[in-house]
Amino acid sequence: MINNIKPWIQAARLRTLPLSVSGIIVGSAYAYYQNHFDGLIFILALVTTLAFQILSNFANDYGDGIKGTDAHRIGEKRMVASGIITPQDMKKAVILMSVFSLAVAVGLIYVSFGAAHFLYSVLFLLLGLASISAAIKYTVGSTAYGYSGFGDVFVFVFFGWVSVIGSNFLYTHVIDWKLFLPASSIGLLSVAVLNLNNMRDIDNDTIAGKNTLVVKMGLQWAKKYQEACISIASILFVVFCLLVKVTAIPVILINIPLIQHIGKIKKSEKYEDFDPELKKVALSTFALSVLFWLTLIFLN
Repeated sequence: MINNIKPWIQAARLRTLPLSVSGIIVGSAYAYYQNHFDGLIFILALVTTLAFQILSNFANDYGDGIKGTDAHRIGEKRMVASGIITPQDMKKAVILMSVFSLAVAVGLIYVSFGAAHFLYSVLFLLLGLASISAAIKYTVGSTAYGYSGFGDVFVFVFFGWVSVIGSNFLYTHVIDWKLFLPASSIGLLSVAVLNLNNMRDIDNDTIAGKNTLVVKMGLQWAKKYQEACISIASILFVVFCLLVKVTAIPVILINIPLIQHIGKIKKSEKYEDFDPELKKVALSTFALSVLFWLTLIFLN
């Protein structure tokens, strides 16, 4: 039984999950600061986001696996490409996770808006369907956007703006324009993680015809892009802290490993060097979101 479960745990890519909930934590933390926090909404939002991320990971494993993109990849092996999970079984898992994700999203929408805010419910249902579609279409199908360089845009929008502003709206039912600053920060840091992934896989992706943004601009420009994403993300979060008059200590603390990361990337020449940095940036983003909430708890 354990041997049967282990491949699915690997396919779920547990190391990607903390990053996926970072935006939810930031949006919820600000709702707490606004005195609108609701524990049930928070739990359902986390479960929904985790379900979307696992769905995305399954779909990515399936899409890249059947296209042969993962045949010679660096880093963790993929289940379909390695033959451990069949394409048919992974396709079934994608369908099941899509249904589960939608069911949890509907529950979240009902708890947040009930019958009193029908238009909001419809809007968030459409966002949920869009999230499911984005998770699948990243690598699946002939028009997969991950193969044409648009992955960065979708990651920025869904991990950043939708995650932070959307989660906060679930509590408050209003949009605070200031939240676009930390939402953009989380989005840019998430893009930085994707960029690292694509820098690591640049040769393999080029051969497979996966035209990521890194493949299009080359490794040296990708390094500059990485530095810009992280630098702008830090600046935007600091500006947000100044606007809402809370301490920027969480951002300053997280900048320590991120500055080290930028230095490491500048010197890296081997593609294998990029893989450990994925975890560093992802966990730094998660730590930033948690430290931000802890700061608001002590201030409020």
